[in-house]
Amino acid sequence: MLRLKLACLALIALAAVMAAPHRADASPAFQAFVEGLWPDAQARGVSRATFDNAFRGVVPDPKIGATTGKQSEFVRPVWHYIAAATAPGTVAKGQAAARQWAPVLAGVERTYGVPSSVVLALWGLESGYGASTGGVYTIRALATLAFAGNRRELFRQELLAALQILEQDHIARDAMLGSWAGAMGQTQFMPSSYLKFAVDGDGDGRRDIWTSVPDALASTANFMQQKGWDPSLPWGFEVVLPEGFDWRTVSAGFPHWASLGVRRADGRAMPPRGEGALFLPAGVKGPALLITANFEVIRAYNTSDAYALGVGFLSDRIAGLGPLRASWPVSDPILTLAERAEVQKRLAALALYDGATDGKVGPRSRDSVRRFQLSRGLVADGYMSPAVLEALRAAP
Repeated sequence: MLRLKLACLALIALAAVMAAPHRADASPAFQAFVEGLWPDAQARGVSRATFDNAFRGVVPDPKIGATTGKQSEFVRPVWHYIAAATAPGTVAKGQAAARQWAPVLAGVERTYGVPSSVVLALWGLESGYGASTGGVYTIRALATLAFAGNRRELFRQELLAALQILEQDHIARDAMLGSWAGAMGQTQFMPSSYLKFAVDGDGDGRRDIWTSVPDALASTANFMQQKGWDPSLPWGFEVVLPEGFDWRTVSAGFPHWASLGVRRADGRAMPPRGEGALFLPAGVKGPALLITANFEVIRAYNTSDAYALGVGFLSDRIAGLGPLRASWPVSDPILTLAERAEVQKRLAALALYDGATDGKVGPRSRDSVRRFQLSRGLVADGYMSPAVLEALRAAP
């Protein structure tokens, strides 16, 4: 779920002390960091025995520095990410899982209102339907990030939450394994999400997202429900825009979109209620979508647009829907992460944007790009293209 980048310089500075095999051999700074956690851990009900056992032999992990900054959902072209997310093998495994776990999924959908295909898509992208949940000791991963990362307080809070999970005996110390960023289990919950959203899906009295498929699926659906999933709406769908489309229209009710000549690419009728926002993930040359508030619920799981699209399209394919009709502009150049950050900074300098300048694009960035494009007489597709960066560099 959470994908955040480490400060490379900080990790380089720590490299010399990260090779020690035991915590006793770790740097004094790291040992002081760990001891500094104790008062807050104690305040959360963590015993000293649990605390000491959790950090037994723990030193910062040097591999994390090489892993961060390579998250495919943020650095690959969106069409490459979606192609991988919806690969035939992934779709086939999702459909097989739908058959295997049909009674569980039906119960989950009845209870939480989240379509089984969406839950399966999240499961598929997060761990390959449980095949790859990660082998990094969660306490070590989070301690590394909290000690040396660029979001130290966030990971410090996740580390304290992980200690609470151990104290409450939800998982044994040596079985608390997950990703380099501290995400755990078959659908990769961060510790704070586990404490808030994990549920007992199989009725055994435990919330085991590591080995229990029913627990993992129900917990994921509960997360989505609590984040605001609307069962009456899809996540989004492909549309065809009419000639002479008015690019000033960004969000509207579905009947209004229909009145403007916008139609669904699959030929089906627009939903009778609800609103959709126009989203062109590769600009005017690529597919056009109308996305609903449920798209933002998926982004609550992972803030990447590409990730949310991957979940949405994979869920469609698992449910038996066809692929996109429009083609991706695969031969067009795309901006790097650094160049997208530059776009955000230049938009901020023009008082058009007030969000993070990390190159990670979301609705605020898209809206800011769209407003800039309108102000310059450009096609207002909200897409961070090389042309937009060039125009920003030329702006007074």
